Amino acid sequence: MTPDVAAAADRIRPHVRRTPLWRVEVDGRPLVLKLEHLQLTGSFKLRGAVNTLLAAGVPDRVVTASGGNHGLGVATAARLLGTQATVYVPVSAPEGKVRRIEAAGAKLIRVGATYAQAAEAAREAAGHYVEAYDDPVVIAGQGTVAAEVVEDAPDVDVVAVAVGGGGLAAGTALSGLRVAAVEPEGCRALHDALAAGEPVDSAVDSVAASALGASRVGAVPFELLRAAPVTSVLVGDDELLSARDRLWEEFRLAVEPAAAVPFAAWLHGRVPGTACVVLCGANTDWTP
Repeated sequence: MTPDVAAAADRIRPHVRRTPLWRVEVDGRPLVLKLEHLQLTGSFKLRGAVNTLLAAGVPDRVVTASGGNHGLGVATAARLLGTQATVYVPVSAPEGKVRRIEAAGAKLIRVGATYAQAAEAAREAAGHYVEAYDDPVVIAGQGTVAAEVVEDAPDVDVVAVAVGGGGLAAGTALSGLRVAAVEPEGCRALHDALAAGEPVDSAVDSVAASALGASRVGAVPFELLRAAPVTSVLVGDDELLSARDRLWEEFRLAVEPAAAVPFAAWLHGRVPGTACVVLCGANTDWTP
């Protein structure tokens, strides 16, 4: 099944925000920022969740597992579309994200030390399971982010995105633009998979792990990404935190660590071309 981004865009349009682009200059260099952290739920994850529920005919009950943002997307999609959601999260999930999931009306269950353990428990529960990233329908929904970039900024030739399980990066690749797929050095599932030629287990150890902490890139995203013009880039935790702080200091953009990952890569010259950096999420509690 090939992800259908155009169909996803039509499907989700009544329920999600078309987030703005902002053209800025940093260190004398032009940059386009896609302000996806202004999405409902504070993350792009709502797009894939809404597309999945609508494509499935809005099941009576849905269940998922998440480190935070995907769970909030599914919980909110369920509320918008009039169904019930149960979200499994690892015990390490940040309180700021857990609080928002419950506020969206979902039943929250904490289980396991990692996302993988929470997902294993969730798959055994009753209800329509909503994948976080390893599903063409989810990927199509996430691909609407880059589709908007193509329409609003035709001069852009590379889109830099943060990578966890690979759904956003794979959706971005469907736009036909080059993708700079950026990961923390301690959460590098895609980088390791590309080096191995197949998805492999990777360590999860980064300040951005709550959003990018997949221990293995999804099989569907991997197949799409290895056939696309993709550059794998790594950044250190110190670099991504500095980038997050700079977004606040220069532009008053408050994002979570994961969202600053592609901006960190761009700042350090690892994203060539006329670039758009996707700021993918803002679900964090922090003090500048």
